[in-house]
Amino acid sequence: MVYGLTPEEKEKLERFKTKLSTFEKNRKNLIPILQSAQQEIAYLPGQALELAAGHLDIPISEVYGVATFYNQFRFIPPGKYPIKICLGTACHIKSSDIILENFERKLGIKEGQTTEDRQFSVERVACVGCCALAPVALVGDALYGKMSPSKVEGIFTRIQVEKEMSLRVHSENESNQ
Repeated sequence: MVYGLTPEEKEKLERFKTKLSTFEKNRKNLIPILQSAQQEIAYLPGQALELAAGHLDIPISEVYGVATFYNQFRFIPPGKYPIKICLGTACHIKSSDIILENFERKLGIKEGQTTEDRQFSVERVACVGCCALAPVALVGDALYGKMSPSKVEGIFTRIQVEKEMSLRVHSENESNQ
């Protein structure tokens, strides 16, 4: 799946471009530059890698090689609602892999991917520190403990209701102005 930059991401890329001038043109700054780009844009689009390579005057292949070596860097935009499924020991024992499969099936994407509308992304995490609530899923900032496959659909229903309520409040506020 190829993701084009959104207008907001283009704006963030421009801010990153401006920040680049604060980094000395030294190869040792590659990782801090990549971290800065990801912090600004939320992931590393190809354009950010090209800007880093140009700033440091090194081949794009070298930038890509370093970025792909470290798992802290992501190359796919995160969804508006990032879903993280804990696969730590306690969650794994309680079949969190089945919870992950349910989210993947519901969204039509695999772990590490983002839906085309960029609403949801799914990733596995090693541990979220809530072992007593295993299995655990994080959706955005909301933690869902004692997950079961049947709870997956309910999470999406809740998100939809929250969206509709937010839209209703927003349209009421606009009509009152």
